Amino acid sequence: MWNWEFEAEGRIFPISFAGSRLDEPPGAFSMSSGRLEIIHHTPVLLEEVLYWLRPHSGGSYLDATVGLGGHAEEILKQSSPEGLLYGLDWDGDALDRARSGLQAFGKRAILIRGDFKDLEEIKEKHRIPELDGILFDLGLSALQLEVGARGFSFSREGPLDMRMDQHLNLKAADLVKRLSERELADLLWQFGEERWAKRIARKIVESREREEIASTRQLAEICVRAIPAKYRTYRIHPATRTFQALRIAVNRELEGLEEAIQAGVDLLRPKGRVAVISYHSLEDRIVKRTLLSLSKRGEPPSAVSARVSPKQPKVLLLTKKPVTPGAQEVEANPRSRSAKLRVAEGI
Repeated sequence: MWNWEFEAEGRIFPISFAGSRLDEPPGAFSMSSGRLEIIHHTPVLLEEVLYWLRPHSGGSYLDATVGLGGHAEEILKQSSPEGLLYGLDWDGDALDRARSGLQAFGKRAILIRGDFKDLEEIKEKHRIPELDGILFDLGLSALQLEVGARGFSFSREGPLDMRMDQHLNLKAADLVKRLSERELADLLWQFGEERWAKRIARKIVESREREEIASTRQLAEICVRAIPAKYRTYRIHPATRTFQALRIAVNRELEGLEEAIQAGVDLLRPKGRVAVISYHSLEDRIVKRTLLSLSKRGEPPSAVSARVSPKQPKVLLLTKKPVTPGAQEVEANPRSRSAKLRVAEGI
């Protein structure tokens, strides 16, 4: 474990890396911008999620990352007329959009602002009952990607923000401005698995000496210039992994994911199901190892899952290999191309 502390606005922000160092091999609508923006949202792996969660009338469900409410809406429809859905999100803008979109379901849709990492406390505070199904969709919402003012997308001009919760103090621009070249390179390698981490970090430091890097466009252009032309791929934008790494660091996305899945499993009724959609290998490794650990007795398969290893199996794995989008879905919604769905059933 490697740690450093970053100071901004008079506060100290710890950032941790578990694992290898850079020189080792890797083991709706929005008014945010002052004008009305229409957000086109397509839930990922929707049919597959519904197939595995089996919503039914009288069932209780939790969408732990409700976003704009795409999955939640279909779960509510299929659990009509008496199914309940609890929707959780720490992005206040997204939750407002979801509340508007799900208002037709009345009291059957119970929306809560909060982070799924705090599921234990949220469960007690809001008296969430035993559940028939839980969904964790770990991807960004369309609101975060399509509204430039949120600063998540390299394809839209906006401030270098990337905060899922606007109450957070630390922004991506703070990391880009203050971290050393070595720290930036380690961040890009550890959280983005970026093979050109050193070159991009060097280019960032060189660029910020000339002018402040405050916008998504600036950072995206720096990434393009840092990668040799013959190695640039048209499959993903050269800035993809850099933006991913900064976003993960700002929102501390990987911290507490194991424990959140454990807390979700503890909420399941017997035969209740947990479904997790991940979008990059860092997330998927955690999801895979955590569910595997919860399905076995005794020692966990790795130290990553040591904190959640049960004495007795808690789940039965239903997907030996992750479910991925078909060609038709990827063509209709390219953002789904990296999605992986894993499902387990409570014992």
